[in-house]
Amino acid sequence: MGKPLADDLRRKLLFAYDQGDGSLPELAVRFLVSLGWAKKISAARKRTGQAERLPHKPGRKPRAGVDQQQKIRDWFQQQPDLTLAEVQQKLLLEAAVTLSQTQIGKLLQKLGLRLKKSRSMPPSGTPKPIYKSAKNSSKRFER
Repeated sequence: MGKPLADDLRRKLLFAYDQGDGSLPELAVRFLVSLGWAKKISAARKRTGQAERLPHKPGRKPRAGVDQQQKIRDWFQQQPDLTLAEVQQKLLLEAAVTLSQTQIGKLLQKLGLRLKKSRSMPPSGTPKPIYKSAKNSSKRFER
């Protein structure tokens, strides 16, 4: 894949086109670029309003934008013991963003927020496992 052409060449070609110095095919020949490239940057400028190319950002784009991330921060400041399911419901109702609980957990980790246990909740009914340090070797040889 070739290197992208410089932004100053884009600006010069588009400026000449705006000044009426020629059509896109004529300007492509004059600036030694392909007609397809000239059409592509002209269409991109119409679409985005920018003469410069947009920086390439590889990878998957997050569904929750900056606004939603700020809302999540605000929710955790107001109620720090929110569960993933509650955050999921709030995102769906208030921001119309659907995320799985795993995605929400990763987003919270990225934002530096932790799910905290509430001190007012009763302790878990599941007992902690007790591990024996010595193993019974006689069962190992029975078969």
